[in-house]
Amino acid sequence: MTTLTAAAPKPEPIAFKLNGKDILAFGDETILRAAERAGVEIPRLCYKPGLRPDGNCRACMVEVKGERVLAASCCRKPVPAMEVTSDSERARNSQAMVLELLAADMPERSYRLDSELDRWAKKLKVTSPRFVPRAQPAPDASHHGIAVHLDACIQCTRCVRACREAQVNDVIGYAFRGAHSKIVFDFDDPMGASTCVGCGECVQACPTGALMPAGDVGMEVADAQVHSVCPYCGVGCQLTYHVKDDRILYVEGRDGPSNRGRLCVKGRYGFDYVSHPQRLTRPLIRKPGVPKSGDFVMDPAKPMEVFREASWDEALALSAAKLRHIRDSHGKRALAGFGSAKGSNEEAYLFQKLVRTGFGSNNVDHCTRLCHASSVAALLEGIGSAAVSNQVNDVAHAEVIFLIGANPTSNHPVAATWIKNAVKRGTKLIYADPRRSDLSRHATYHLQFKPDTDVALLNAMMHTIVHEGLVNEAFIASRTIGYEELRKNVEGYSPEAMAPVCGIAAETIKAVARLYARSRASMILWGMGISQHVHGTDNARCLIALCLMTGQVGRPGCGLHPLRGQNNVQGASDSGLIPMVFPDYQFVDDPKAHARFESLWGASLDAKRGLTVVEIVNAARAKEIRGMYIMGENPAMSDPDAHHARDALAALDFLVVQEIFLTETCYHADVILPASAWPEKTGTVTNTDRMVQLGRQALDPPGDAMPDLWIIQQIAQRLGLDWNYTGPEDVFEEMRKAMPSIAGITWSRLEAEGCVTYPCLQEGDPGEPVVFIDGFPTPTGKARFVPADIIPAAERPDADYPLVLITGRQLEHWHTGAMTRRSGVLDAIEPEATASLHPLELERLGVHAGDVITVRSRRGQVTLYARADDGTPLGAVFIPFCFYEAAANLLTNPALDPFGKIPEFKYCAVQVSKGGELTPLSSYGGGQVLALAHTG
Repeated sequence: MTTLTAAAPKPEPIAFKLNGKDILAFGDETILRAAERAGVEIPRLCYKPGLRPDGNCRACMVEVKGERVLAASCCRKPVPAMEVTSDSERARNSQAMVLELLAADMPERSYRLDSELDRWAKKLKVTSPRFVPRAQPAPDASHHGIAVHLDACIQCTRCVRACREAQVNDVIGYAFRGAHSKIVFDFDDPMGASTCVGCGECVQACPTGALMPAGDVGMEVADAQVHSVCPYCGVGCQLTYHVKDDRILYVEGRDGPSNRGRLCVKGRYGFDYVSHPQRLTRPLIRKPGVPKSGDFVMDPAKPMEVFREASWDEALALSAAKLRHIRDSHGKRALAGFGSAKGSNEEAYLFQKLVRTGFGSNNVDHCTRLCHASSVAALLEGIGSAAVSNQVNDVAHAEVIFLIGANPTSNHPVAATWIKNAVKRGTKLIYADPRRSDLSRHATYHLQFKPDTDVALLNAMMHTIVHEGLVNEAFIASRTIGYEELRKNVEGYSPEAMAPVCGIAAETIKAVARLYARSRASMILWGMGISQHVHGTDNARCLIALCLMTGQVGRPGCGLHPLRGQNNVQGASDSGLIPMVFPDYQFVDDPKAHARFESLWGASLDAKRGLTVVEIVNAARAKEIRGMYIMGENPAMSDPDAHHARDALAALDFLVVQEIFLTETCYHADVILPASAWPEKTGTVTNTDRMVQLGRQALDPPGDAMPDLWIIQQIAQRLGLDWNYTGPEDVFEEMRKAMPSIAGITWSRLEAEGCVTYPCLQEGDPGEPVVFIDGFPTPTGKARFVPADIIPAAERPDADYPLVLITGRQLEHWHTGAMTRRSGVLDAIEPEATASLHPLELERLGVHAGDVITVRSRRGQVTLYARADDGTPLGAVFIPFCFYEAAANLLTNPALDPFGKIPEFKYCAVQVSKGGELTPLSSYGGGQVLALAHTG
């Protein structure tokens, strides 16, 4: 792989005078931007870097020699020999008058201490305004996360541009005329009743405090500002924690390479879980005589009913002794470990090393098995690498975006903004998914195909490309193998034949195939709607083949991008937290890799591939796995057929769980070790774009909770391993020796830059945002076509179970809800478990939106509220899996994809009936009870 070296020519600088001094402007720089670089301050209020200059506040007026009127420096671009004055008497008088007029309308009470208006007024010595204030609008406290005080609004429209142009949510507008003109939400609705998604971009843009985080935090001065990374999805948004008295006041987005200052509702408001009263603060040991069973439940607010407190020495000694006894009595493969995609790379690396060198087997896995394992299997098979070829924001260079099996507006909201930005600039979006989402309205083509028919649709597209001569024959000949087998395979998949199978008209399939194949640059992005099927690997094989046959890879704006779920699922996988490979995807049964890691780690290693998540659960149920160490994973909620998973956890001879809350998995634990939350640690994470980023500690862990690295090392030492890592930097240095892809990334560089993209093979390398430019990391350097045929779902609807269940995430909650349901704002916005059905489906069932319904499968049932959603297809029901009181995975099918070993979360047969008995929230201390315990 080589780095893309083509660069745009440097723009000719423009020389002009500012306040009598010669300065230079470059490219499209405005006078204001050039002045900033030159260290000249010009007042501004409507201007904000990253937003389109608007020039409406007129605070930045400057005098241009030879011109009659003043110019807005935020919009005006210099020309050679122009003479500009920002501090002349005329310019200063204009600037001060604008500030005075705006200050006259401000309320007596401030909403933020660092108001930009106050700051500029003070610099220009604007004191008590001489003008009559306007009528003051009433406050709007209807939103759980955002306080609206339009009495402090200067109508600069920064919030409008942030909402409509940056995030492209189209909620905030500017309405009415004259003295009645104002900022509005939708049709002048209260903000909490509008379609606002709570991203807070408007809050971060507001210069006066008219829009602020709820709770008067703007009047508190932070002790520290700590730069870190968001702990939720794989986009990897950089952020800043504003901290006071060891408490996070609020969060703002940083200008990181993957987010450019943007955040979503989780990143901005989902931080207060760290101070929730249910945080684990002392090691716990299960009381003698407390039974274990799959259906055992407890209240996480009352841990002492089941556990007793212990010292660290006692808890660690007991854990290590029990694990060691099982290993020595029942064999090394009788132990297994689940690591976490929510921790750091250093934690993931040490955890898998502990299992391999301390337990003695490769029985280690994490939630990648439940997300993109099938994508990884297909990518390794087809192109020799499981990493993305291009970064998400490379969609800016695409002519066509093909998004399939994903809902980024809920699961990767900031990534969705880059897609929406690209569409606004003219990029064509093909959006294929059985559910319709917000992105559908931005799509040139929305293909709402029937669930479980991905291969039929994709093969029909390839059939069109082959038959219409749209393949890239030169690329196929020089860069691939196996094309002839694929060409023969798609012969039987004409659009006419597949249209009734997938539900998309043949002419539409052809049009979409032509659009994708003919464009200069087409980029494929996909999510778990592709991967979470028994044919998930085949789905990904088809996407890879579609990309290869058209040569849409190895350039900006094209390629393959499976959108990673968790914040560090990419990094945890890279670090070896999967059972068949060592770090950097070196197979454990490859003699060369095996010998290399035995030498590096100074230990004898198992050469047999380990068990995956669901296989470990099955082995635990069969008493083949007898002991487990689980760090930061919640299989009692995340695994399919959750009754079976919980039975398996209860059947273990010994279970130690390392956690920040008493999760549903902890109900079955023998020992619980209180760990550190993300803001309480320093370490690296790797996002979906292959960016290794540094998160910094902002808070101390509560009580006696300890850093995860310390806990892992303590267990290792008690298992006889001679480990003496001094901290994450020490671990990262060893990782560089184990992982060629990051060998060139130093800790000091991460501290200085915050982010480095891999592959980065040598120190000083810039990193490679686009890969596979000249070849693929396979033995031949060529990619492989792998044909796929239609394989039906393992369980189809029938007369008894006539509907299809689709599971997934929702915007406000993440994964199993352990963090977000303990966040006051997030849980207040979305407090109840719901099942989404099409309005016509509800009508057929005799159910109204808001009614209680029961959804049953062959494995279990849940009772929850019905939600009308015309984006859910007829014949289907969608349930998010974050609600314990209605755990969707009690219903799901544990049938596995044979290659990726991923369960079929996206398809099983269910029935829906009206009525049922809701699980009381107070019975487990969850949901609203969690949020109220913190906020009230």
